Amino acid sequence: MPKTNLDYWLALKLVPRLAVRNKLALVKQYGLAELFQSNKTLNTLNLTTNQYSAFCHPNWAKIEKIIAMSLACRSKIICFDEHQYPKLLQEIHDPPLVLFTQGDISLLNKDQIAIVGSRSATINGRDIACMLAEQLTEQGLVVTSGMALGVDAAAHKGALRGNGNTIAVVATGLDKIYPSRHKQLNLDILQAGGLIVSEFVPGTLPKAGHFPKRNRIISGLSQGVLVVEAEIRSGSLITARCALEQGRDVYAVPGSVNNPLAKGCHWLIKQGAKLVEECADIVEELTVSTVQYKQPANRENNCQQDLFNDPLLASVEYEVTPIDIVVSRSKLPTKVVLTRLTMLELKGHVVAVPGGYIRLNRG
Repeated sequence: MPKTNLDYWLALKLVPRLAVRNKLALVKQYGLAELFQSNKTLNTLNLTTNQYSAFCHPNWAKIEKIIAMSLACRSKIICFDEHQYPKLLQEIHDPPLVLFTQGDISLLNKDQIAIVGSRSATINGRDIACMLAEQLTEQGLVVTSGMALGVDAAAHKGALRGNGNTIAVVATGLDKIYPSRHKQLNLDILQAGGLIVSEFVPGTLPKAGHFPKRNRIISGLSQGVLVVEAEIRSGSLITARCALEQGRDVYAVPGSVNNPLAKGCHWLIKQGAKLVEECADIVEELTVSTVQYKQPANRENNCQQDLFNDPLLASVEYEVTPIDIVVSRSKLPTKVVLTRLTMLELKGHVVAVPGGYIRLNRG
């Protein structure tokens, strides 16, 4: 049976220990199919024995199995030279040769902002990621993240809450959901018209080395990367570094100096990342002329302003604030404080946590 363009791209993907940039250079110089059809061409290249064998005798049975497994999990494979392949991702140093996708592939070439952060994010960090994701989708942007615990999951949920679009880039085969507790989130993204993307063939299990590779795709797909809570040594800063290497914008949300998860963001800001307090801080920096800031609708501005001037709300920090501190600052009776905190919690302005309350950024 004649081989297809997809067969050859998968065969090229399976050539061992040859850098992506070198593989693409060979395709540009000799042509994709020619690489697998002409020993004369191969003899002129400085290949190892295993690489030479992979070109001369591709494992077509394995390639057929990959395609069959992809079809079985309702995945579409997009090759580097196809028009659906994301244009921004083609520009990076080491783009994936193929993408395995589930969902709406038209999102790949839409304007995207990546939101990443700590897996062990605080309640406030998750709330900020969710809020900003919702607001960014209201501006017509696609929110891209890695479907990890913490900030990633909050970003996807925020995009869905805003009836917007979201892309999850994963570090496993599309038939393996990781973490397993995100099976429902995976389903929600697909049912809402979103997209799941991986460069790993079906059946691939999560491994530590896969996540940095995934991170370069998250940043490569996006106009910029927003970091919400990250330690100095974290995968989120790897994504930010990838963004800088790829010429993307980097944004960071500041936090409390007492919060160790804010140190990565503070470091990024010191290095020149844009400090972000609200959605407009990101949108005004985008170089895409089609993205223009829209004032959020139905925001009850007057009510919100009154609430932020409320001395009780002003007594609650963006980190855990004990009840006795709130009582002392607001100079109100304890019974009144507890009642009003309950009302503020119902309205989504504070959240009860062990040890007290945390103020949520709802402005």
